[in-house]
Amino acid sequence: MAAICVFCASSTTLDQRWLDVATEAGNEIARRGHSLVSGGGCVGMMGAVADGARAVGGHTLGVIPQALVDLEVADLRADELVITDGMASRKTVMIDKSDAFLTLPGGLGTLDELFEVWTTATLAIHRKPVVLLDVDGFYRGLLDWLGGLPGQAFARTEALDLLVVVDSVPAALDAIEERLG
Repeated sequence: MAAICVFCASSTTLDQRWLDVATEAGNEIARRGHSLVSGGGCVGMMGAVADGARAVGGHTLGVIPQALVDLEVADLRADELVITDGMASRKTVMIDKSDAFLTLPGGLGTLDELFEVWTTATLAIHRKPVVLLDVDGFYRGLLDWLGGLPGQAFARTEALDLLVVVDSVPAALDAIEERLG
């Protein structure tokens, strides 16, 4: 099936509910026969999504920069672990090895990854699905701001339409599968 890249938080101080969302996403990806591409960390939501996929027999590919390996946060249980020389090359490998992208709640790094794949989709550099999981309105403020961009000529409505926003893990996987055809 597809290689689905998940962008999410790696913080070790998150509420359990966010770890549960990540575990559910990993479970659902693997249950549907897809493989997981992640940032290669074993902590926070990143670790939870990989553990969730493996818990139901899913294949995991982690991509992590050497600096994070040195900090001992690498997902050494990944089926495949690609070590890069930096964050930019990490993103490039993750994008190249993925068929679709799912963004879970996260912070600056997560948003950086989301905007990279979304922007490159708007430029037709790739035609891979980009899905944002807006659990409990986590991204509502961002989405409201983004929605105002076309009215000010800072973005085209068609560009915004390339980001599929859903509010549940099953809906996220449905959206990805529908767009992969």
